[in-house]
Amino acid sequence: MAEYLIPKSAVVFEEEIKKSRFITYLQHTEGLEQAKAFWAEIKAQHPNARHNCWAAVAGRPTDSQQLGFSDDGEPAGTAGKPMLSAGKPMLSALLGSQVGEISAVVVRYYGGILLGTGGLVRAYGNGVQQALKLLE
Repeated sequence: MAEYLIPKSAVVFEEEIKKSRFITYLQHTEGLEQAKAFWAEIKAQHPNARHNCWAAVAGRPTDSQQLGFSDDGEPAGTAGKPMLSAGKPMLSALLGSQVGEISAVVVRYYGGILLGTGGLVRAYGNGVQQALKLLE
């Protein structure tokens, strides 16, 4: 038996923040190749989205070789990888959950209002935190 939790099923959480639509997908992925395939699948489902940011703890939560992330064109450190002293972007939220073999993709449809660095950090991190609450 694993020494960490793994997702039983996929989860989707959606919210609107200042006219931007954020859709968070969480799914079980074993290894970075599956994580990247999951990201590509979600990106293909949303070809008109402005950003498809992702983060993965694709193995044991303590195995840094199984971590991955992408800000996908958002300002560096605002989505996938945490900035120093910033909130809880996607990778930090996943690591804090102690769940392994999990990937998150947050799709953003830009609504015309800039959220700023802090707003983006909160939006991406909160989407993953809310989706984690729905996870079995």
